[in-house]
Amino acid sequence: MRPDASACIRARPSVTAASTRVLAPMWPRPRCETIANVRPTLLIVDDHERFRASARSLLEADGFDVVGEAADGEAALLATAALRPAIVLLDIQLPGRDGFEIAEQLSAGSGSPAVILISSREATVYGDRVGRAPVLGFIAKSELSGAAIARLVG
Repeated sequence: MRPDASACIRARPSVTAASTRVLAPMWPRPRCETIANVRPTLLIVDDHERFRASARSLLEADGFDVVGEAADGEAALLATAALRPAIVLLDIQLPGRDGFEIAEQLSAGSGSPAVILISSREATVYGDRVGRAPVLGFIAKSELSGAAIARLVG
């Protein structure tokens, strides 16, 4: 008897603003992982492409599933809606609207992601704004690691 081949899909579909690609069920069916083995999904929002690339490499090596990147606040809002990441790593200093404003918008919806602010500056530079923001916390870019994110996410 052939098991239900649609029960497990090897790769997630790629999503873009204009289209969605759906993967066909595969046979033989790959081994499904338990929920404990599912990697947390993460969106990186930073206006520096080199930082996004190095953060992606670092966090994927630490067990995160980086589902997307965005270079500004507007792209972050669109990517969050399309990709539905569990965690958004959000730079404070963005062109246009800053990370604090984007964090407010991300937290307004139901099922909003966990937001972690990042910056090349220390948190003290922003005064009490970090503490008042609807975020899990702050990580200086120089201290970014999977372990630092895991400590905030719990």
